[in-house]
Formats: sequence, structure tokens, C-alpha cells
Amino acid sequence: MSRLSELINELCPDGVEYKKIKDMYQRLKGTPITAAKMKEISNDAGDIRVFAGGKTVINAFEEDIPKANITRVPAVLVQSRGVIDAVYYDKPFTFKNEMWAYTSDDIIKVKFLYYVLKNNIEHFREAASGMGSLPQISLKVTEEFRVPVPPLEVQREIVRILDSFTLLTAELTAELTAELTARQQQYKYYSKYLLCHAEGAVDTPIEELGKWQGGKTPSMANPDYWNNGSIPWISSKDMKVAVLEDTQDHITNEAISNGGMKLLPAGVTAIVTRSGILKHTFPVAYVPVPCTINQDIKALIVKEDVDSRFAALAIQAFSDDIRVATKKQGGTVDSLEFGKILSFKIPVPPLDEQLRVVQTLDRFDSICNDIASGIPAEIEARQKQYEYYRDKLLTFKEKEA
Repeated sequence: MSRLSELINELCPDGVEYKKIKDMYQRLKGTPITAAKMKEISNDAGDIRVFAGGKTVINAFEEDIPKANITRVPAVLVQSRGVIDAVYYDKPFTFKNEMWAYTSDDIIKVKFLYYVLKNNIEHFREAASGMGSLPQISLKVTEEFRVPVPPLEVQREIVRILDSFTLLTAELTAELTAELTARQQQYKYYSKYLLCHAEGAVDTPIEELGKWQGGKTPSMANPDYWNNGSIPWISSKDMKVAVLEDTQDHITNEAISNGGMKLLPAGVTAIVTRSGILKHTFPVAYVPVPCTINQDIKALIVKEDVDSRFAALAIQAFSDDIRVATKKQGGTVDSLEFGKILSFKIPVPPLDEQLRVVQTLDRFDSICNDIASGIPAEIEARQKQYEYYRDKLLTFKEKEA
């Protein structure tokens, strides 16, 4: 940082010029290619990276790309539709022609532009609001955007600092993420071990834990079922936590009375049986409040000799095994065969032992969370720190004309 201060004091003490991107950088065009064609030519061994809207990225061989317009110099790709972002890439690539990229005669200038765009990414995302259901920005938004143009030596030092900071932040984030994953795996292993060795446990089909209830979606055409609703309505997008206390969507008492919805008591275990998320995980949540569910969710109301928290913890512990054993083959949406879920056996001990298992797992969960709960916060803090210094490095006084 001291070296940067010296350079600024020496080379641009009175500020720097700001110029439009279109006047400073060469704009590159992409390739006309459809999503279907990208899927057809995708090959992990391919020598060309192909970027599409959102987060869709593939590798392909150049000869398989129709009307290929390959960029072979370092460039900054502007992702202009779906996900609004900027990507720096220095190997051969192309992109759907709804996007565009910028390059220059000097790699430092290109990398500097990348950091400037990333530092102002919220500006571009705000510019995309109100342009339909799918965020999209026009070419003019970046072409007319004014960027600072400090001397090349200053740009080089800023790029060096930010490259180093980016690498350190990425390494720390990877370490913290690995630690969080280890804690989660440790808890899952211990909970499964404890269940398998519970005193008096008998392998029992999940069906025998109690009564399973299906759900539905109240008519979206009837606002009386939704407006100012206060009753939790669970869909797969809510199923990202082990204990689900509230939902993104709520329905009204009218939906219960006349919309064919069933209000479930507090303490059910909710599982997802149909959703794209089943490709990687089998979400199971304990719901401590009265709720309703949609058609992709099933809920367990336990019988008298089964503790509701135990049922949720036990199904969560065996969730990976259940997903593998019950996954449907084929179909456009990932699904589990509910009949096979019901027949899947888990160890169930007598009620008093169930309560002991719950208490033990709660204590262990508390220990793990004391360590793990701070990890996401630390990752976020490091990212904010990085963004703060990036903004400081890229903020220049504008030189008077």
C-alpha cells in the first residue's frame, strides 16, 4: 500500500481522468449458439470455454462450435442476462452473443477493468431491474460507464495488490468451508452411530413411525387464500434447515376452510419427495409450529410411542442412504419413490431411550454449532473486508479538466 501511495503522489497527485469504457477498450462479440447446441457439444476435455446466460458454462472443441468466434486474448466478459456479473478469462473462450466482452493491448488494463466492474457490480444489477422477470442489461450500460484511468504503473500496482488479496481470501474461504463441512460430517456420522447403537433399538420401517400426510397448493387465482396469510406453507425452497420455524410463503385460514388445505400440528417431520435439489441431497426438517405443505412435501405425524424430535433426527441421520435407495430413475424432475421411503428401515429404540438419544444429539449439536456457526460469519467478514479495500483502491479523485 505504501508503494501505491508513492506512485499516486508521484504520477497523479491531482487526480485521474475518467473515461467511458467504449473509448478505452475494444469490445468483443460472441457466438450465436443455442442452449440445445451447447448441451450437444459439451465435452469436459474441450479446449474452448463457452459461457452462456446465468451460470451455464461448458467446455467444447472448437470444431464442434458452429460459427465460432473465439477470443484468444485476456478479456473481461460481461454477463448481461440472468446473472449480472463480470468474469476475467485469459484462455481461449467464446460466449453466447447476447453477452459481450472487453479487451485491450495490455493485460494490466484488462485486469484493472475487471476489478473496476466487480467493484461496481451492484450498479449494473440495479440498472437491470425493471427489465422483465429475467434481469438483463443493455450494451449501453457498460459502454457509457465511466472508469478511472490512472497511469499504467498505478494500475499495475493495484492489480498486484488485489490479485494477492483475492488469492488470500479464496484460500481462507476454502479452509473455513472445509472446516464447516468437516463439522457437519462429524455430526452426521456421530448421530448415525448413536442411533445404530441405541439400547433396545429395532430396525423399523419408516412407515411405522406414525401417519404420513401429503399436501397441495391452494389456487393461486384466489387471493383470499394468500393475501395477508400467516400460516406457514412449506415448499422445497424452505427445506434448507434442520429445524424449520417459518416459511417464505403463507396461506390464510380461508385456504384451510375452503381451499382443501390441511393444517398439520406442531412437531411434524417434513421431507421432500420431488425437486431438483434431490439430485444432491435429501432435505429433512423438524417443524416445531403448525404448518401446511405443498404437493412435493410429505409430513410425518408420529404415533404415541415415538418422540417427534427423535423421528426427525433419525431420518436426517439416514438421509443420504434413503436418497440413494429410493431415487426414481428417469423423469424430468428428480423424485424419490415414497413407497420405498416408507419401507426403509431405521433403528428405533423404546421411548425413554429415544429421549436420551435426542438429549445427547442436542448436546453434540450445540458443541458443533459453537464452532461451526461462526465460520459462515467469518467467511462473510473476510469478503466484506476484501470489498472494502477494493473500493478504497479503486476510488480516485477526478482530475479537473
